[in-house]
Amino acid sequence: MTILAVTGLKKEAEMAGIAGVVAVAGGGDAALLAQKLDALHGDIRGVISIGLAGGLSPHLKVGDVVIADQIITGAENWDCHEGWRVRLMSRLPLAHQGQIFGSDIIIENAETKSGLYDATGALAVDMESQVAARFAAKRNFPLAALRFISDDAGHVLPPAALVAMKSNGGIALGRVLGSLLRHPTQIPSLIRTAQGSNKAFAELLRCLDLCGVGIAGLDL
Repeated sequence: MTILAVTGLKKEAEMAGIAGVVAVAGGGDAALLAQKLDALHGDIRGVISIGLAGGLSPHLKVGDVVIADQIITGAENWDCHEGWRVRLMSRLPLAHQGQIFGSDIIIENAETKSGLYDATGALAVDMESQVAARFAAKRNFPLAALRFISDDAGHVLPPAALVAMKSNGGIALGRVLGSLLRHPTQIPSLIRTAQGSNKAFAELLRCLDLCGVGIAGLDL
């Protein structure tokens, strides 16, 4: 039996694809990700959305860990599996618990992040959790979400970051370089974004090691 890990980036999928886990990268395309998940067959025990996220709460900093008790969109909500959430918290006691917002678009600016936090109270936002939640609900699988803050609520993502992800979850270096040539003043912001991502990736690896086989979900 395996745990299905749903990510955005190929790098996240490679990290999460540890013992007892099969990982699928969405590449920022919710419809394509849903198709990939629907095509899966086999003995799946649970679904976890895992990877980097944007901070919505002003109290979160880069590198902080968020364990979802609920995944929400503007019109939908899904409860996460209590036992799985409790086991994640027992292994990651410094993590924050709360709602994660699933968005079909990148939330790149501070004003939008602030408005989303005020409207929903969600701690973080990513582009895969809502897809993972719909799939889990459709197949009646237990659901969890474990996310790592790569850009805080006050950080505005630069244009190059908005075009960086390929549909397979890889990085489109040509589009990034083209954006930098057109808007060279974004370089300091892009460096800050890369530093935040690197810190979040490091925390992802650390927490995967602490969670162990199946990302704490195989005992469901």
